[in-house]
Amino acid sequence: MLSDKIQLTAKDILEKEFKTAVRGYKQEEVDKFLDIIIKDYDTFNQVIEELQQENLRLKKQLEESSKRPAPQTAGTTNFDILKRLSNLEKHVFGSKLYD
Repeated sequence: MLSDKIQLTAKDILEKEFKTAVRGYKQEEVDKFLDIIIKDYDTFNQVIEELQQENLRLKKQLEESSKRPAPQTAGTTNFDILKRLSNLEKHVFGSKLYD
């Protein structure tokens, strides 16, 4: 499952604290950047959840449709259709078709 492969949560990112050094990064910039990452992370998780739900719904729909019997064609076969088409062509085009 996907959640088993994800190492961080949005909360982990939010609560992460870094040690400061003499020539470290500006904490405000890091915090702003982490805020963006957290929002994206939450959005990704939401999209993943929606896609998983849609995937389940479509699988169920496919499963249900495969259980239903195929619609009956009232005994019409491809041969019957071709025969009717040939008769229609003869009627519409007459002898011009075979010249």
